[in-house]
Amino acid sequence: MSTNFNPFVVSGKIPEAYFCDRKEEAEQLIKAMTNQLNVVLTSPRRMGKTSLVDFVFNKPAIKDAYITISVDILQTTTFREFIYSLGTAVFDTVATRSDRWRKLFVTFLKSLSGSFGYDPVQNTPTFDIRLGDIQQPEYTLREIFQYLESVDKRCLVVIDEFQQITRYPEKNVEEILRTQIQKLANVTFVFSGSRRRLMEEMFFSAKRPFYQSARPLRLEPIVKDTYFQFADHHFKAAGKAIDRQAFELVYDTFWGVTLYVQRLMKDAFIETVQGQTFTEQTARQLIDDYISENDSRIREQLSFISEAQKELLYAIHAEGQVQSITSSAFNRKHRLRSPSSTQSAALKLLEYDLITRKEKTYTLSDSLLSLWLDRNG
Repeated sequence: MSTNFNPFVVSGKIPEAYFCDRKEEAEQLIKAMTNQLNVVLTSPRRMGKTSLVDFVFNKPAIKDAYITISVDILQTTTFREFIYSLGTAVFDTVATRSDRWRKLFVTFLKSLSGSFGYDPVQNTPTFDIRLGDIQQPEYTLREIFQYLESVDKRCLVVIDEFQQITRYPEKNVEEILRTQIQKLANVTFVFSGSRRRLMEEMFFSAKRPFYQSARPLRLEPIVKDTYFQFADHHFKAAGKAIDRQAFELVYDTFWGVTLYVQRLMKDAFIETVQGQTFTEQTARQLIDDYISENDSRIREQLSFISEAQKELLYAIHAEGQVQSITSSAFNRKHRLRSPSSTQSAALKLLEYDLITRKEKTYTLSDSLLSLWLDRNG
């Protein structure tokens, strides 16, 4: 790796030498998948779920023995879009391994066979399916899974932001998926999600189809001392130094959220020249710059919520955490319209992932949003 390489990676796959901790979580994930146990992986956004999965998939124990397939469904809004995303990922990852597996893909997906294109040079199928070609989503799903069952290696499929299926207009998606998945012998799943409440309802409620169908694994913030040691090591390796108080200021300010801490460390590494130390003063400036950098994005985000929702958001931010959002005392203190209006606003803010609820306590979901409100509230 180049000596000019910034060791604090914030996008793409992270080389093992620059991957901070998560040893226990990686071991648990590998152990579950290699023993045919599905996993439900949860954490708040920006905590590093995708990076952890990519890291584990690149381990020899996984990379050499399995076919790994990743599907991000955050942007999907219907079951048909889910099938399209899954089919695309399976084709790109599995079918492209050889001409034989391309042709078998077309053979198995009879419901779409008339929609595939062909490469005239290679005389092989190409996946130029359009969303409108998927007329029987449930049937196409069964065909995709039957194809994966026929593959010569065991398949590991991670579905990112899995809670998105609860927002589809079709009412039976969970039942359909659970029915098909439980029949599979050659496929193990990681159901990854950042909406903890929704994911827990899906997998831990006896009333839901996915009840107790996957082993839970939750990512918490990387331990502060471990993260500092990681940062200190890489600063020293580059002939630089980092003040512990400066690091702790960044870590605490952003609640230990991996993406934010990593990004600020990346900026700190850039700003600190060889022979010098990253200090609290520089840390404060970088934090302020990062809030400014995200100003337009946050303003746009807030422009999509109603006045009542904003009022509740500001009230929760002012309190830090709130247990009884419908109490008369809380509503009077913050001049909210009514307990019923507050309850309705809370449901929307939870849906938009602007606030989170843990054991009946409401807080803001995003440390960066909280900092922005400190400045602009």
